[in-house]
Amino acid sequence: MREQVEKVIEQLRLHVVQPDGGDLELIDVSEDGVVRIRLHGACVGCNSSTTTLRNGIERYLRAKLPQVTQVVAE
Repeated sequence: MREQVEKVIEQLRLHVVQPDGGDLELIDVSEDGVVRIRLHGACVGCNSSTTTLRNGIERYLRAKLPQVTQVVAE
């Protein structure tokens, strides 16, 4: 599943996060579908990063990969 998550994360990086000066790093994908990411650049300390994480990144990942149960930023 990690390879599938990496492909979706790459799409998000290129089209959603990087154009606004931020970036994402995939840390881990657990057996139970929890995806751990690290935010970089403009995403660090941004007031909207929690909203982007839940309503953007997590929602998109779960739509593409139903086995993803949660996305957590470290």
